[in-house]
Amino acid sequence: MHHTILFQFRLSSSQSIGPRALRRLWSRACQSADVSVQREIRTLGFGKSVPTYALCGPSRLDDLPVIEARLRHLLAESGLVATFSTVRPS
Repeated sequence: MHHTILFQFRLSSSQSIGPRALRRLWSRACQSADVSVQREIRTLGFGKSVPTYALCGPSRLDDLPVIEARLRHLLAESGLVATFSTVRPS
């Protein structure tokens, strides 16, 4: 099945999360096993590189605001400080 990026986020500079742990957290947030995750290094101003995480799933996932609330709760519960944005499926 084709996955669409639904959320992207960065963690605070001293934090990271592995792909398995992130996939488990994301699966819990959207209540679906049909998910995937990505990690990409992006360069910000002044040559600083930071990892950006993408949470992917079927574009048909309903109620993204509820999923986002669960995601925020699970990240906080895990002690992770994230800055993220919703990416609207096309």
